[in-house]
Amino acid sequence: MLRSEADVVVHRFVRLPDGSPPVLRLDERAAERIGRVAGEAPLHDARALEAVVIVRRLRPELPQLAVADSAFHRTMPAAATTYALPRSLTQSGLRRLGYHGLSHEYAAHRACALAGLDVTSVRVVTAHLGGGSSLCAIRGGASIDTTMGYTPLDGLPMATRSGSVDPGLLVHVLRNGVTVGELEEMLEHRSGLLGISGRSGDVRDLLAAADDPDARLALDVLAWRLRAGIGAMIGVLGGVDLVAFTGGVGEHAAEIRAAGVQGAAAAGALIDAARNASLAGEGRISDERSRVAVYVVTAREGWQLARAAFVVHATLQLEP
Repeated sequence: MLRSEADVVVHRFVRLPDGSPPVLRLDERAAERIGRVAGEAPLHDARALEAVVIVRRLRPELPQLAVADSAFHRTMPAAATTYALPRSLTQSGLRRLGYHGLSHEYAAHRACALAGLDVTSVRVVTAHLGGGSSLCAIRGGASIDTTMGYTPLDGLPMATRSGSVDPGLLVHVLRNGVTVGELEEMLEHRSGLLGISGRSGDVRDLLAAADDPDARLALDVLAWRLRAGIGAMIGVLGGVDLVAFTGGVGEHAAEIRAAGVQGAAAAGALIDAARNASLAGEGRISDERSRVAVYVVTAREGWQLARAAFVVHATLQLEP
């Protein structure tokens, strides 16, 4: 791709240092600062930094930008971002940040466009469901709450990540001889759907083996937490006009979507079972009688990444 006529290379980072703008010009100093917080998202940001080094070596003259995947959630109110911890900790920057922001922002805009709704005047819940999963409550086009926290480990159970776990349980595990490194490895790589099923973290594999009680339990846990999470997002919004599913699981697993919509049933959401089962690509899966529009949107984080960087890159070109 670098052999083509590229003007700029844009990298998605799960986490940028506190105080960084949503889009950051990547010089060596900026890359070093990002490296200091990359440990909070070990599955992604270390590899993204490797890509920065490769591009710099192959095309040193090419501008590079970093886009914060959590930037969309900077509009969340303090009540949503503050942990109930001592002030000495929360004032040092330990707060709920949220992730998958690029996907949630794109999904909300795209679903509203498909539904003929104005994203700035409706209440939207977006469900990014894939290897990593999170929900977002969006009002007036802005994020007001999400399920991930200070790190991407929080919230829904994921392919290999645990999602939310009682912190007292983790203290118990540490007290019983597990090291911090072992605990981190377990929560990141051996938990989630893989941990429950003992088989796989891939929803496709679990659906194919649904007669296995452990695979079925993993799917049931995901469905339960998804319903509860969507209900919580609707509660924060005070109602909902549209629910959008995206990501590999959100786009292709009709059973998981159907379970998620149950979390919006009290708000009047009705799914069209036949449409949900047969949908290929984007489109509406809600019943004609549904008071809530329900859509599936193809994830296009790369497109949103380019949009986020476009204005900044144009500005840099105008600098003397």
